[in-house]
Amino acid sequence: MEKTIFLVDMNAFFITCETIRNPELKGNPAAVAGDPSRRSGIILAANYEARALGIKTTMTVNQALKLAPSLHLVPPDHHYYEEISDRVMQFLRRFSPVIEQNSIDEAWIDMTGTESLFGNPLDAAERIMEGLKNELQLWCSIGISSNKFLAKMASEMKKPLGITLLKKEDVPEKLWSLPVQYMYGVGLKTTEILNQMNIITIGDIALSNKDQLIKTFGKAGISMHEHANGIDNEALCERSQNDAKSIGKSVTLSKDISDINEAKLILMKLSDEVSIITRNRSKHGHTVQISLKYTDFTTITRQCKVTGTNLPKEIFQAGLSLLTDSWDKAKPIRLIGIALTNFDVSQSEHQLSLFDLADQNQNNKKDQRVQEALDEIRKKYGNDMVSWASLIDTKDHK
Repeated sequence: MEKTIFLVDMNAFFITCETIRNPELKGNPAAVAGDPSRRSGIILAANYEARALGIKTTMTVNQALKLAPSLHLVPPDHHYYEEISDRVMQFLRRFSPVIEQNSIDEAWIDMTGTESLFGNPLDAAERIMEGLKNELQLWCSIGISSNKFLAKMASEMKKPLGITLLKKEDVPEKLWSLPVQYMYGVGLKTTEILNQMNIITIGDIALSNKDQLIKTFGKAGISMHEHANGIDNEALCERSQNDAKSIGKSVTLSKDISDINEAKLILMKLSDEVSIITRNRSKHGHTVQISLKYTDFTTITRQCKVTGTNLPKEIFQAGLSLLTDSWDKAKPIRLIGIALTNFDVSQSEHQLSLFDLADQNQNNKKDQRVQEALDEIRKKYGNDMVSWASLIDTKDHK
């Protein structure tokens, strides 16, 4: 049976996420910028109203404002985008259990054999597109083909809100005339080398001497030649959440801070979020790492070893020690993050405490039972229902 592979690519993802929580951006030229307060910052994502005015990704804020003085600029919030991305992936899992997430805003789906459930591929793609629009207020484009490469290429052909079916037999007509830089997996340096070899189009790659490509690019030359001919035998590799090498959360602050007490509260909240994800994945990490980005955009990372844990209290205590040792009140910070890494290969160390002492182990078991109770409350009523007392604004309870 021939495979049916979809590539679902969210359109203008970052700025669309921002529009969901700020509807005033809808219909107006708007963009997510690396640092809107600095005219030397760059555009990370622009909506289609902004694109119509010539605004492009990687353009400097200064250039963008010259083209569109009324452009609405929004600072990036990657934590928020990750949350929306998780919702997208959960939505896509309704259609197939075999999903390979390619980036924060796109994923391949193996839809082989799902016709009896969702109709033919075009009908299924329409259901996915409409579902994302209605349920999550997100736009997408969908490429459909028999392999990953062609599905990815198809997804780029109609944007926004495009559905494209690309068959292997269509490759000479639809792909071969495109410049090599339009081919998925071919970057700037590869383009330069190919052009020096007088290989200008995808068709040139397809018809070129494969041995010469292998001599120049190694194994990558094989896949390059095969892709140009519409061949891709790579199976979807569902990247299980348990394959993650680290679990972390960070936040770009709305204002630079110099007060370590403010940083501690932020670190506490982030530690709690990391703990929730880690426990949901039944993982235990042995290294805690913090990241601090200063106002001059320099970044430092610090890490320390811990005994296998996934509890927020222990993650925070380790992070707090690193934060205290690294704090420089003369250097305001604009981003703070914390991550848990170095996970157990097995779960044999489940329930181990931060300190390898009997009394501490007893306390850890108590903390674990408390945490399990809190997790049950959160599952039933939502993550925001329970928080650490230190994070609660007392003004709301007067």
